[in-house]
Amino acid sequence: MSHKKVTGNTASQAELDAFRELQQLAYQAASDVAASLEPGVTEREAARRVREHLEARGVQDWFHTPFAWFGDRTAFRDFRVPLQFFPTRRRLEEGMPFILDCAPVRDGYVADIGYSGYLGENPLHDRLMDDLRAHRRLIVEKVREGNTLQDVYRAVDALIREQGYDNRHQVYPGRVIAHQVGKVESRLPKAIVAGFGIRSLQTLFGDLIVERAHHRSPLWADGDISAHPATPGMWAVEPHIGFRDIGVKFEEILVVTSDDAYWLDDDLPHVTRWSQRTLSDVGSKDTAAPLTTVGASEETATV
Repeated sequence: MSHKKVTGNTASQAELDAFRELQQLAYQAASDVAASLEPGVTEREAARRVREHLEARGVQDWFHTPFAWFGDRTAFRDFRVPLQFFPTRRRLEEGMPFILDCAPVRDGYVADIGYSGYLGENPLHDRLMDDLRAHRRLIVEKVREGNTLQDVYRAVDALIREQGYDNRHQVYPGRVIAHQVGKVESRLPKAIVAGFGIRSLQTLFGDLIVERAHHRSPLWADGDISAHPATPGMWAVEPHIGFRDIGVKFEEILVVTSDDAYWLDDDLPHVTRWSQRTLSDVGSKDTAAPLTTVGASEETATV
């Protein structure tokens, strides 16, 4: 096994293009499956469709297999243990929000994406998605300024509160908002354990050991281990906000170099959506009053 850091300083254009191409493929799979969803489909069926779509297009392995969350499960309400993240027999209904999340591996390259949508009409979901735009801008600006990951996390948390929402990425194991990704190079056989590819996990655990030796972590959260600027490399970033029984998120790769940070690709569904919205349509903090958070759970699923 090797741990290859793919950064803006060391990656070839071909490598960056390969990561971008796979990220595009993953988002296309999520978009195509989202368009196919109908009342009565289960989370398990939606996740299966995403997996089959990607495996038919050359995906050979997984960082994690696809997840699907419907209804209040998009906001991780009452999640206590990691098993609750796995797809269930929850059925989709009209007006119900959903999130599709997948992390395919192809030729060693990794993508990790999150797609938020709803069936039918849901104006409140539109409002949350509009407000999520500010988080994408905030994250890249704060990383460019050299802020610590801990401070960026706290700045995102402050913006969430200002908007009247609550932080839902804190429910992920480790409270992570992001994790590093790199090219997976392992001699282990391809196998899935508890939804995660063992070759990707081997690489992640190796990176944890290496980074901890330098008092850093490849997992981006709000603890003291994240009290350092972003390590140059590629980070899968997923701000996740919630209001009552609705949760929305995006997840995409942020490239960090020794002196810059930028999103790997701007041609993604959520970015395209924002660019098509007129200023008068956008329910941002500049154009609409914050919502009032109700019943926000502070529980975090533990490993």
